Amino acid sequence: MHPILSALLSVGFGLLSSAAVAKEFVLVDAEAGKRETEWSITSRDLGIAAGPAFSVHSRMLDGGKQEGVQVIDVDNGRLSFTVVPTRGMNIERVTSGDVTLGWNSPVKEIVNPAFITLDSRAGLGWLDGFNEWLVRCGYEWAGHPGMDDGKLLTLHGRVGNTPASKVVVVVDDAAPRRIHIRGRVDEKVFKFADYEAWTEVSTEPGSESLRISDTLTNQSDYDREYQVLYHGNFGPPLLEAGSEFVAPVKQVTPFNDDAAKGLDTWTTYLGPTKNFGEQVYNVIPFVDANGSTTVMLRNKAADRGIRLTYGVAALPYFTLWKNTDTLREGYVTGLEPGTGFAYPRVIERTFGRVPKLAAGKSQSFDLDYTILTDRESVAKVARDIAAIQAGRATQMRTTPEVKE
Repeated sequence: MHPILSALLSVGFGLLSSAAVAKEFVLVDAEAGKRETEWSITSRDLGIAAGPAFSVHSRMLDGGKQEGVQVIDVDNGRLSFTVVPTRGMNIERVTSGDVTLGWNSPVKEIVNPAFITLDSRAGLGWLDGFNEWLVRCGYEWAGHPGMDDGKLLTLHGRVGNTPASKVVVVVDDAAPRRIHIRGRVDEKVFKFADYEAWTEVSTEPGSESLRISDTLTNQSDYDREYQVLYHGNFGPPLLEAGSEFVAPVKQVTPFNDDAAKGLDTWTTYLGPTKNFGEQVYNVIPFVDANGSTTVMLRNKAADRGIRLTYGVAALPYFTLWKNTDTLREGYVTGLEPGTGFAYPRVIERTFGRVPKLAAGKSQSFDLDYTILTDRESVAKVARDIAAIQAGRATQMRTTPEVKE
């Protein structure tokens, strides 16, 4: 048993909404000045003999711009992923069998935010660390950089470059013994913002799925605007020439004139293409009877894919980002549910897409990702999406809403 395990097994921090008993381990606590630099737990350590073996390992990175970055590796016995508390609880990569969720960015290290200047390149400094599979964007703002009330708002906000102030690993006692990695990321600025975000990624041992369950709370005495975008990024093997984006689409609008040129083929992908640039599409999805929607990215052979299901009330808009540049430059597509689209906040506000969170209130965001590893599972998701579409037509808007 790990040397600190016996001291932590009985500790309860009241962090789960469920009444089920669970084992909780605090890895980071800024108030207490605590961080576990090397820590691990396994199903064997917990005395769990039944079911798939699993493990959680926290470690520190050294060298270059990743100096001082903490990562947490989770292996549920079938699916593995890496959470980065130092970078806003972003998820660096997910792997199950021969499918990897992630992409080959020119940025190779997991960059410590200490080496990033967000307002460089007229607000594009966020790109200096952009290489993860899933990046949370927000919370005071998200989207493209731009001026708002005389202030430069940088690309996609600050949360993805904010270290978590508290990190907890939770393992449920009852079957299926779900594994939770929770982190509190604070965005607090005198006179402007007082947000607390409890983020969570969880998985069941032996599954090919993971769940994002986040709660954003406005701790200010004033109502505040907020923006949220879940920037999920996919390269090979799911992305290739002939891959397809499948979704129940109510309305699609090209983001700009370049995207308008590709509207006829907006759901399909080229192979790596030099000088492609990028194309972005603004999507409003249809929903099912529960207020959720499902989208999928599948490969050309339709025998591998990713299913994303999420609640549309909290995330009513969806951005499809196509960046089929060369492999070396970053061949990637983004599947991005959000509170709005990726225009600067000042533009989004004019379209009523910048919500407010009342003083003391919270908003939750729930997203489920499942890796699809055979033809039948891909076909089933396609049928589920078709059922949500229910034969209804998609409104194709041929011109952008605005010009930045």
